[in-house]
Amino acid sequence: MVGMAIGEESFKMNNPSVCSPNASVCKGASCVVAEENVNAILSTVMSTVLTTLLALVMFSMGCNVEIKKFLGHIKQPWGIIIGFLCQFGIMPLMGFILSLVFGILPIQSVVVILMGCCPGGTASNVLAYWVDGDMDLSISMTTCSTLLALGMMPLCLLIYTKMWVDMGSIVIPFDSIGISLVALVIPVSFGMYVNNKWPRTAKIILKIGSITGAVLIILIAVVGGILYQSAWIIEPKLWVIGTLYPIAGYILGFFLARIAGQPWYRCRTVALETGMQNSQLCSTIVQLSFTPEELNLVFTFPLIYSIFQIAFAIILLGVYFAYRKSQRKNDVEFPENKDNETQSESSSPKINGGFQPDS
Repeated sequence: MVGMAIGEESFKMNNPSVCSPNASVCKGASCVVAEENVNAILSTVMSTVLTTLLALVMFSMGCNVEIKKFLGHIKQPWGIIIGFLCQFGIMPLMGFILSLVFGILPIQSVVVILMGCCPGGTASNVLAYWVDGDMDLSISMTTCSTLLALGMMPLCLLIYTKMWVDMGSIVIPFDSIGISLVALVIPVSFGMYVNNKWPRTAKIILKIGSITGAVLIILIAVVGGILYQSAWIIEPKLWVIGTLYPIAGYILGFFLARIAGQPWYRCRTVALETGMQNSQLCSTIVQLSFTPEELNLVFTFPLIYSIFQIAFAIILLGVYFAYRKSQRKNDVEFPENKDNETQSESSSPKINGGFQPDS
C-alpha cells in the first residue's frame, strides 16, 4: 500500500497536469474551485440565504441609527475623513509594504494590495454594535467607503500595482460594488425609519438582529472554509500576511483615530472599519481578473484574510467585554469613585441601547 501511494505521488510530481482527487477544481494544471454539482448548488443556496440574512441584519443595525446623528456625520465628516484615510491610505500602503517585505510573487502582491483597496465590510457594523461603538459613524463610514470605492479602487491599484501588472488586466466589478451599496443603504434606511417612528419596536428588532449578525459572521467563515477546503494549500508567506494584515488595520486605525482626538468609542469604530474589508468583493475581482493557473496561486488569500479578520475581531470583542465587566465590578466595589467621576461623556464608554432597559 505504501509503495502504491509513493508511486501515485511520484506520478503526480512527474505529471503536474494531473490533479489530486481531493482538488476543488481541475482544469489543466490548475486545481482550485470546485465545479461539482453539489458544491455549485450549495454555494448558490448559501449565497442566497446569507445575502437575505445580511440584509435583515443591516435592517436591524439601522434600527440603532438616529437620523439626526447620521446626517451630522455627513455634514461634519471629520470621522468619515479619518476612516477614508485609513481605508484607502493605510490599508493599500500596508499591503504594498507586506508584499515587499515577504518577497511574494507579483501576482500574489497584486491580490494582497487588492484586498487593502476594497471598501469596508458590513460585518464591521455588527461588531461595532457589540463593542459599543458609534453606530451612526460605522454605518456612514461603510456607506461612504463603498461609494468612494468606485473611484478609489482603480486609483489605488494604479498607484501600487503598476510595477507588477497592467491595470487594464484587473477587472473592477462596478456592478457588484453598486449592488453592495444598494444592499447596505436600503435595509439601513428602513431601519432608521423604524427607529424614528417606533423606537420600542426598533429596540426589539435590534436585539434579535445583533445576535443573528454575530452568528452570521461565524457562519460565513465556516461555510467559506467548507466550500473551499481543498484550496487551503497555499504558500506559507500568504498565511503570515493574512494574519498580520487585519491586525495592522485594527491597530493603525485605532491609533490614527486617537491621534486625531476622537473619543474611545469612535476609535473602536474606526479600528473595525479599517481592519474589516469586503473580502467577498475581493474574491469576485480575483476570479474575474486571473486565469485558472494564476488563481491556483492566489485564490484562497481573500478567504484567509476574512477568517483572520473575524477571528481577531472576536478576540478584541472578548477583551472589551472583560474590560467592561471589570469596570462594572469597580463601580460596585467603589461607588464613591462613580459619584466623584468627572469624566466627560465623550471619553466614557458609549453603551448601545439594544440590551438596555426602557427608560
